[in-house]
Amino acid sequence: MRATLRTKQWHGREAPEASWAWNLTKSLIQTSLFWTVFLILIPAGIRVLERACGWHHLPLLSHNLQLIVGTLLLFFSALGLSSCYSMAVWGHGTPLPADCTRQLVTIGPYRYVRNPMAIAGPMQAVMIGLLIGSLFTVFYAITGMLLWNLWMRPWEEDDLENRFGAAYVHYRTHVRCWIPRLVGYRASE
Repeated sequence: MRATLRTKQWHGREAPEASWAWNLTKSLIQTSLFWTVFLILIPAGIRVLERACGWHHLPLLSHNLQLIVGTLLLFFSALGLSSCYSMAVWGHGTPLPADCTRQLVTIGPYRYVRNPMAIAGPMQAVMIGLLIGSLFTVFYAITGMLLWNLWMRPWEEDDLENRFGAAYVHYRTHVRCWIPRLVGYRASE
């Protein structure tokens, strides 16, 4: 009964019917704002606080490690953007709960893992923390991922099951939350 009450209280609002271009534009604006706050401003603030308090920082990475971490940052950024694209174009909505997709998205990165955006964002922050030498930015990213998993994921899964029923249950059964599949999901499995 408690899950039912929570779902009714926190039901996502389905996006109004709109063109894929409008949904993509909204999604890119949301992503830009999210990245500015969570991947630039907060890590920069954490780093300033670390310096002001005299806390130890991570040693700066060698040139080769910077290239590896920078490449991973680009990979996770591309994962986030391709997830955003999939939600806008095929899902007919945006990543925000106030503007949810109108269709269940099981293509693009969602063929391989259920929550590519929930992986991409924190991993981007981890890479940024490593690049700027901020241990607390790395902790911030890991904490954010844990909080999302404990607080937001159950709500999101309840909402998706309520809106898409058996199709979502089938998808959830065949596609893991955090560990990607080697072969992409097909609804006909």
